[in-house]
Amino acid sequence: MRTVSAKASEVDRRWHLVDAEGQSLGRLASRAAIVLMGKHKPTYTPHVDCGDFIVVVNCDKVVLTGRKEETKSYGHYTGYPGGHRIRTVRDVKEKDSGELIQLAVRRMLPKTKLGKAMLSKLKTFAGPEHNHQAQRPRPLRLS
Repeated sequence: MRTVSAKASEVDRRWHLVDAEGQSLGRLASRAAIVLMGKHKPTYTPHVDCGDFIVVVNCDKVVLTGRKEETKSYGHYTGYPGGHRIRTVRDVKEKDSGELIQLAVRRMLPKTKLGKAMLSKLKTFAGPEHNHQAQRPRPLRLS
């Protein structure tokens, strides 16, 4: 018995289509992070990006439980004095609903260069239309 370590050139990447309508944000993000990292494959290797591509449609119809739309907030620092900016989930969702899913998934991925490469394989769209039909993404059930 030998341990098989995947190489970057041998990775078989597939495209998955996820419909976010009626899905809980956290459950959607955690399942998407697993697929982006490649942990759903038997050839998972921690130091190689062996995950798949994910296309998420209907991002504007994702569901948050409780009063998170009013109370949950995202903050960042601009780098200038007094530059701490805070946005609520409602503000983020109104401006770009795909960013809400990207923020949730980004925090579940490794905080390294490899994690940024994994996040670049996540494509989000507010409505039901997307521009990745040529890749023929397969529907991915998250439940």
